[in-house]
Amino acid sequence: MLRMAQATIGNSEFDRDTALTRRAVDGDRHGVHDVHLSAGWVIGRAVNGGYLLAVLGRALRADLPHADPFTITAHYLSASRPGPAVVRTERIRAGRGLSTGQATLLQRGADGTEVERIRVLATYGDLDRLTDDVRTTAEPPHLPPYESCPGSADAPGPVPPIAARLDLRLDPATAGWAVGAPSGRGEMRAWFGLADGRPADPLSLLLAVDALPPTAFELGLAGWVPTVELTAHIRHRPAPGPLRVSLTTRNLAGGFLEEDAEVWDSEDRLVAQSRQLAVAPLLGG
Repeated sequence: MLRMAQATIGNSEFDRDTALTRRAVDGDRHGVHDVHLSAGWVIGRAVNGGYLLAVLGRALRADLPHADPFTITAHYLSASRPGPAVVRTERIRAGRGLSTGQATLLQRGADGTEVERIRVLATYGDLDRLTDDVRTTAEPPHLPPYESCPGSADAPGPVPPIAARLDLRLDPATAGWAVGAPSGRGEMRAWFGLADGRPADPLSLLLAVDALPPTAFELGLAGWVPTVELTAHIRHRPAPGPLRVSLTTRNLAGGFLEEDAEVWDSEDRLVAQSRQLAVAPLLGG
């Protein structure tokens, strides 16, 4: 199974690379944070969208009275690059059980002006106060044993920098694209963890929903699949142990596709869901 845990929550590469330095606070509603976007979370030339979602999720956690993201919707406005960035937050509402805020991440463009990269609107609460009442028809994905699933070390060619930070093992049934034999189905499934053994928490779940290779690869399409919008729901604090992630695309039309993600923990609980709209690569691109 997965390697023994080495890193801990708060002391891991993920935590260091999403760390923020508070620059200013404007009353009790606005915050400004500096962050350095690490090149270790890059795919192609752009920073991974799930990593960015975790950065903004951490900023909102610092500036809202509740600690856990319940729902967060991100619009990706321009491609983020490794290097310095600024996160600005605004508290919109603070209630007894839920609080809502928005955040935006900006970087300097080539001409020196600020360029907005991503904007999110989120509602936070306390996952430990959720009831135990569960009524669902959802079922966890069936994956071969971890040891039977190929990882980045088994890839036939070069892998992006983010692959070294993840312990990602793909279901062989959804990895045909890696050897030039895509299944033609819009599916992707994998065991998921962080390479240094850091346990999963609500912030890392924001990474998990956007960390797998895109379903477009199994549809026989190659190239960048930039996210336009992504909404994630965090449903439960994950239990210790590996996560299972499944992605499904049912509709590719007009040059766009959707990806529905489910994240399941070691106790067969659905701990996160997401849907994103992304630009589909051109056939044979």
